[in-house]
Amino acid sequence: MSAVELALVAQGATAVARDGDTLRGRVGPERVPALADGLAALGLELQLFTAADTRGASGDFTLVYVFAPSSHRPVVTLLASLPADDPRAPSLATRSFAASRFEREVHDLFGIVPQGHPDPRRLALHQFWPDGYHPLRRDAAAPAFRDEGQPFPFRVVEGAGIVEIPVGPVHAGIIEPGHFRFSVEGETIVNLETRLGFVHKGTEKLFETLPLARTAELAERISGDTSVGHALAYCRALEALAGCVVPPRAAALRAVLLELERLYNHVGDVGMIVNDTGFAFGHAHCFRLREELLRLNERLTGHRLLRGAVVPGGIAEAVATPSPSLTSHVTRLAQAFDEVAQLALDNTMVLERLQGTGRLTTRTAREMQVVGMAARASGLAVDARRDAPFAPYDALAVRVPVYETGDVWARTMVRIDEARESARLIAAILDSLPAGDVVAPLGDLRAGTHATVVVEAWRGPIWYWVLADGPASLARIKVVDPSFRNWPALEYAVLKNIVPDFPLCNKSFNLSYSGADL
Repeated sequence: MSAVELALVAQGATAVARDGDTLRGRVGPERVPALADGLAALGLELQLFTAADTRGASGDFTLVYVFAPSSHRPVVTLLASLPADDPRAPSLATRSFAASRFEREVHDLFGIVPQGHPDPRRLALHQFWPDGYHPLRRDAAAPAFRDEGQPFPFRVVEGAGIVEIPVGPVHAGIIEPGHFRFSVEGETIVNLETRLGFVHKGTEKLFETLPLARTAELAERISGDTSVGHALAYCRALEALAGCVVPPRAAALRAVLLELERLYNHVGDVGMIVNDTGFAFGHAHCFRLREELLRLNERLTGHRLLRGAVVPGGIAEAVATPSPSLTSHVTRLAQAFDEVAQLALDNTMVLERLQGTGRLTTRTAREMQVVGMAARASGLAVDARRDAPFAPYDALAVRVPVYETGDVWARTMVRIDEARESARLIAAILDSLPAGDVVAPLGDLRAGTHATVVVEAWRGPIWYWVLADGPASLARIKVVDPSFRNWPALEYAVLKNIVPDFPLCNKSFNLSYSGADL
């Protein structure tokens, strides 16, 4: 029995079962804080927390805790039951920064009270949503909304010369809505509070009501620039529930699609970052290359953003036979991007704006449980492709770039290195592409079973927890986009920077509003 299993048993976990690197069990909610401490001593921290309204089946609510180390292995998924008449559970907020936000979200959506939480303000729902309305409860009926202009209780920073600057939620340009409230002394930012939720749209509820055949389309639209990442994570969860084995050729081509998505996003982001320094030349050429990559995506899959390519059981037939020239096109565009990036980084004006700006220290990144690309730029060597690989990544020896400075420059360099690595991975996969089928029948889901899956998308790890309701229906699905985890880190990265540098800091994180506002 492993140390993790011993920790589970020591805290009264029952029905503990192992499936590869995944452990499942049940635990009393009152035992969770001590269990979390025990797992933390072994390097495991909370990666996902949610609830399910299981009153119709068992008369209670079910809490879901997913623990894993930064290496994403092993994964521990624990279920806990709460009485329907008084749903409350001990808070983990003082132990885990991620838990503090997950618990606020669950409080909003299910009405489950996190006892002892230090910040009970709303997170997912805005202040004008009616008290007592929790939209992910099964019996929730659409309420009458009335916005009487009541303010959200933002933190107030007081002191001589402190001024508040509210920005958004409506912004110049075609971007999603978010409110940023700066407290500044002169031009120096001393506090930033971000308010999201303006595009909360009931995505997780929609998964429960759509026909199963259409749910993959919904997954790839959760965050428009991460179609493959979300579709792949979701499809892998369905395949786990159905016991479906994806053909090797399909698994390989899925990785090609995931790397193409990483590549075009990184190229575009570097262009936007250098544009915010005033280096329009670099921006123009990065977006020229991004456009070529998007056209390459369309020739391969029929869609510029790679939608419709990943399906349950494998990939769409249209993607089965990529062009023999795909590798050479990707290699040429990646080399051209390298040249543009080098020109930008040789420019003193660009470097002066990037270096030292928006610094997120390794200690802060670790304490805030920052994930993905932003974590790697702050000295945390984490990447699920390397640490918890599935085919074909388990045979590719993925190179993970890590930088220590945690500033805009480091986040830019991670993108440049990862774009280069994506081109190498695509060439390696296509060079040894297996023959055979590209899709397998999904089969029926096993009712009452649940699966936890993680996929390293271009921003970072995407987690899905899926509970099957029947052979072709879902009882509950929880999605954790890396943006949900990383938005608070931006508030720390901008401290002691000047207000005009906020757009540069913001662009260097490039977090998804839609991915956070489910």
